[in-house]
Amino acid sequence: MAFSELEQKRIEKEVAAFVESRRPPAHIRAELDLDFRISGQSIEIFELRPAPRQPDEKIELEIAKATYVKTKGVWKLYWQRADLKWHGYGPCPEVTTVRDFLEVVGRDEYGCFFG
Repeated sequence: MAFSELEQKRIEKEVAAFVESRRPPAHIRAELDLDFRISGQSIEIFELRPAPRQPDEKIELEIAKATYVKTKGVWKLYWQRADLKWHGYGPCPEVTTVRDFLEVVGRDEYGCFFG
């Protein structure tokens, strides 16, 4: 089940503010940018870069993901490893708010999200 319209707007506002604060300077955004999507019960944050052999196309490199588990009232946190699969973020597997998720990603204490 997806979020209600009100929840969706609140989440979009929080994540958009975080992404905007982390985006690179405007003059290099054609080569590297940051964006997000909300799909179902999940939030994904990713980098956008030109495809190596087709610079007119963009590729997405996933950074972080949080999935809401309604029955527990928690967000499960994930990071993408070199195998291109999502793995639970061991240092902090769950948080209770979107703001907490964004704080964990922003701190990136172990270099899992932004390197």
